[in-house]
Amino acid sequence: MKLEIKNLSKRYKKNQYGLKNYSLELESGILGLLGPNGAGKSTLLKMIATISKPSDGTIYLNGQDIVQEPNLMRAQLGYLPQDFGVYHNLNAFEFLNYMAAMKGVGGSHLKKRIHLLLESLNLIDNAKRSIGTYSGGMKQRVGIAQALLNNPKVILLDEPTVGLDPQERVGFRNLISELADDAIVILSSHIVSDIDTISDQVAIMQDGQLLVLDDIDEIINSVQGKVVTTIIDKASLTTFKSTHTVINTMREGNNIKVRYIDDHVTDNINKDITQEDATLEDAYLYLTKKN
Repeated sequence: MKLEIKNLSKRYKKNQYGLKNYSLELESGILGLLGPNGAGKSTLLKMIATISKPSDGTIYLNGQDIVQEPNLMRAQLGYLPQDFGVYHNLNAFEFLNYMAAMKGVGGSHLKKRIHLLLESLNLIDNAKRSIGTYSGGMKQRVGIAQALLNNPKVILLDEPTVGLDPQERVGFRNLISELADDAIVILSSHIVSDIDTISDQVAIMQDGQLLVLDDIDEIINSVQGKVVTTIIDKASLTTFKSTHTVINTMREGNNIKVRYIDDHVTDNINKDITQEDATLEDAYLYLTKKN
């Protein structure tokens, strides 16, 4: 399975782009999409899902143009949009059977497939309750289940862990990891830890463009040695933030412990700073603020 995105753009107005000149190639595995609101993540996923057509460029699945032949993608697609909705009067079994019919999925194994998905997403005990009585996290898990009904080879998940508690997120990550051996999974999330723990590669986006695509370790290495902490007084925090890339702050008595990026650590070696091990979150914040 190979997905090729070549010079993809989505233009809304003359000089307003949701995505601009975007290219990447993927094979089986998990790609994590990171970027601030408005970076173009959902726009990209909608075009791969053939819901939206690009203004320029194209997308190939196994060498075939899915912009011209969208059914080639739809037959192998599992998609969870960010604004996924459910029929509140149906229970989970009924809803998934309905979605299976919409996708053209049937056969003797469908009942078993639905049962296994509900079980793996910890929904089986509530599967006969109407979805309208579910919590937000439970509805999100039903959305994940419908995306996986047809045993897809291309799985697009837009903010899939919204509303999930920590235990549910762990279960979700385990499920997706199992699917990624023979499928292309693209996972968009604002939760860096979800990307960090299961992705083979990470694409960091901003303003509709690709800033970096690489292995997690390589992205982290780009800021290794630049992540430091120091203690400052509260009154200095606003000024400090205006001149430094601050990752986070923590109160320590009457002072503030600041974790930030220092591009000139060697020049400041005699100052009261401590070098820290870099994380994906450090690299993400550094790259998006720098640009």
